[in-house]
Amino acid sequence: MAQLATLSVPLVMGNLQLKNRVVMAAMTRSRCPNKIPTEHVAEYYRQRAGAGLLISEAVCVNELGYGWADSPAIHTAEQIEGWKTVTRAVHGAGGLIVCQIWHQGRTSHSSFLPKGTEIVAPSAIPCTGLAWGADLEKYPYEIPRALETEEVEAIVEDFGRAAANAREAGFDGVEIHAASGHLIDQFLQSCSNQRDDKYGGSIERRFTFLKEVVERVLREFPAGRVGVKIAPNISVCDMGSDDNHAMFLHVAARLSRYNLAYLMLVDGLNGARMSHGKCAPVTLADLRPLLGEKTRLIGNCGYTGETAAARIAAGEADAIAFGRAFLVNPDLAQRLIHDWPLAETPAQDYKWQCSPVPEVRANPAHLYTDFPAYNAPRGGA
Repeated sequence: MAQLATLSVPLVMGNLQLKNRVVMAAMTRSRCPNKIPTEHVAEYYRQRAGAGLLISEAVCVNELGYGWADSPAIHTAEQIEGWKTVTRAVHGAGGLIVCQIWHQGRTSHSSFLPKGTEIVAPSAIPCTGLAWGADLEKYPYEIPRALETEEVEAIVEDFGRAAANAREAGFDGVEIHAASGHLIDQFLQSCSNQRDDKYGGSIERRFTFLKEVVERVLREFPAGRVGVKIAPNISVCDMGSDDNHAMFLHVAARLSRYNLAYLMLVDGLNGARMSHGKCAPVTLADLRPLLGEKTRLIGNCGYTGETAAARIAAGEADAIAFGRAFLVNPDLAQRLIHDWPLAETPAQDYKWQCSPVPEVRANPAHLYTDFPAYNAPRGGA
């Protein structure tokens, strides 16, 4: 119990004042028909505002980067208005929320895009396996079209506009999604980037796209309101490269120059099945000395309250992000800090809760906003 109290200590993270060290990680939930958040989405985030920081589900920066049914975007006036209902709800409950911005690249499917439009990526290298289509069926991943240099530069601008829109929508900052096999991660990793222009080849050149995105976003938000998420260790979406250890230490060292609010590392693998095993894993201990004094370090994936508190107490991380536990425990931060029991994921599994399946459209509140907070016994025991 005394160790878990570590999670309750406030944290200054750039311009953000976190009331505790428990962060809610971004999780795609497929509750945004027409790419616009609804009242259910606002209520979902409001319920979880007890976290030190909420990170929104991934929010698409343009029409051509979209590829997950009923996930949100932030490039139209209607979408911005939808997000305003969310940020107002969170702020009304005393919380902080940043907008995670992404472009899916090769993990999209052409059925989401205007007719005749191809999915795009750094190189014409497809994922293996199946992708969701706009009709809620699954199809083999398509071979993406390699982006032209000027097209990449245009996407950088799309990230900047998305950040400006997030600011207008009332978000407290943005998280740049450079993880999990989506477009920025595809540029960073040698397994998916075989370009020979300024965006490919050497470690530094593969960093260029992320560098340009960061610098463009910093024109919309101060550095103390911007974070980056990386996931060098996982095999999701066919990711994992022999040189990832060197690549992502370089990423951290280069990002340190910007004095960002935080860097989030998906370091906990939540089971060996997620590890690509092609090189030594990148750890919090690897990154800590590279970031300088201003950028906070957040661990993510597979943590318990005890392991989270231990990492923070050891000085390896400043905060820990939780994902699945927040699905069924809207008051997760308070449950962890007070060592209250956690609700277990119900028989309807995580895939049902987070995938774009017909049942979700039929009943968007079910397994979303219908999980109760813990009813602590009198005296809080």
